[in-house]
Amino acid sequence: MTLRYIVKHPDPVLRKVAKPVTRITPHIHKLLDDMAETMAAANGVGLAAPQVGILKRVIVVDDGEGIIELINPEIVEMSGEQDGPEGCLSIPGVTGDVKRAQYVRVKGLNRDGEPIEVAGEGLLSRALQHEIDHLNGVLFIDRAHTLYRTDAPQGSEKPVKARAVRADVVQQAFTKQGSVIQGSVNQGSLPLESTEKASQVKSHDLP
Repeated sequence: MTLRYIVKHPDPVLRKVAKPVTRITPHIHKLLDDMAETMAAANGVGLAAPQVGILKRVIVVDDGEGIIELINPEIVEMSGEQDGPEGCLSIPGVTGDVKRAQYVRVKGLNRDGEPIEVAGEGLLSRALQHEIDHLNGVLFIDRAHTLYRTDAPQGSEKPVKARAVRADVVQQAFTKQGSVIQGSVNQGSLPLESTEKASQVKSHDLP
């Protein structure tokens, strides 16, 4: 397994729609393994293939109950609503409050190409929605109704309305790289962590 470099916004690959996986190959297996290791090393709850520069519909999620691997995931049912903090490994220095479905049911394939379904609520539901958004070029900052600068000096963080100043807040966050934002993982929240550059190689597709 290999730690992969996590692509940072505003890299254009994060805004592209990922392609379905049409054939399960050793490259896909390695991608899943590398993504799981990279996610764990960054203290993340989830990771999507575009975040490591691969435009394939592949995600991994770990809400504390074990790693979930999904190929070609698709939300087939959702209900309820939750509103809580969210962050992204690709957008260090920023977190925000995002409304999501409280419950989702997702279908997809496992690493053997077999159809599977995953259902969950709370943190698992939020993580699944967040990662599937990545496959469609959507970031949490697009959905947040309030954003926060989490790399500001302790005690000085002030919420700002995302709609009014999103571009300015996000751009400012990119001027400070490498900070690690610590925090507990609760129902309805995702940790925001920065990661060290693990590799100089970025590819937008598999060989």
